[in-house]
Amino acid sequence: MTDFAKALESGVSLLRALPRRSVGVADARRTVGEWAARHPEIRAQLVVDRRPGTPVVDYDLLLDHPDGGTVALTAPPEDGVPWLIDHSTHWAAGYLVSVNDVDVTVPQALTMLRTLSRGDSSPYREIVDQCLLVEATGDTEPLTAADLQATADEFRRGRGLHDRASTLAWMTEAGMSGEQFEAYITEIARRRRFRRDREMELAPGHLAANPGDFARVRAVWLTGEEKVTAGTVSDLLTGLASLGDTGEATVTFATRWEADLPAPLRGTPPGGIVGPVELPDGGFLTGAVLHRSAATDDRETLAAAGRAAFAGWLAERRAAATVEWHWS
Repeated sequence: MTDFAKALESGVSLLRALPRRSVGVADARRTVGEWAARHPEIRAQLVVDRRPGTPVVDYDLLLDHPDGGTVALTAPPEDGVPWLIDHSTHWAAGYLVSVNDVDVTVPQALTMLRTLSRGDSSPYREIVDQCLLVEATGDTEPLTAADLQATADEFRRGRGLHDRASTLAWMTEAGMSGEQFEAYITEIARRRRFRRDREMELAPGHLAANPGDFARVRAVWLTGEEKVTAGTVSDLLTGLASLGDTGEATVTFATRWEADLPAPLRGTPPGGIVGPVELPDGGFLTGAVLHRSAATDDRETLAAAGRAAFAGWLAERRAAATVEWHWS
């Protein structure tokens, strides 16, 4: 018997022994990962099929054939449903995207859309990011009542749900039962706790490696369609005071982290004038740095460093992820 044939035989036994409830998926992934490590030549991948509306899951095991191509193994349980009926559609027919080992159904993706940051990134990227967080959290210690309550309160405040009636109305509009809402909040709380803990873990090292990014800088700048020239800070402040915000120009006085300043102002010494500089999106910037304080390891600075470090960590995972959109 060839090594591949032995792996096939072993793979069938493996599939038949995996837990068939969604609560056991993490254990199944670990078991398959250990098995795959003993057969590195076949590059085994586990595909999890979560049946909509039930706690039942099915599995496919994908193996690289030594002569090229992929062999898919499946071992459905004896539940009285004929195989042709139970598997009459492709496993991904109800899925929107697979990110590494995380498969997302269309209903799950719609649920994710309710928690997007609505920032500058696209919904596609944010769905991928949430999948990466689901993958990273794995099996963690149970959530506390305080974790769940804080997450629920934050969620409601963010949507203006200030009482029971408005929350129930939102749930009805979203088509969620009480149990579904609880599960929804639980998943958000798990990712929220993971992010908080990861930011705290990464913050000191990121701050030590990038102290310049977290200097506190007081600056003033003007952006607009016209070029504005100033020889000194005094000239600039006098001109800006008389100009103010108009339909064609915007004046900003702010204290920010160095890394959050407009790019032309970063690294400018106190009293230095910048501009007019043409901006990538059009228009011009003229500004000055008024004061700079070196980074410290106070709570606020560490929190900012943690957020920046986490964003970098997530970007690295995103760049390395295998993402497959199931559009057809």
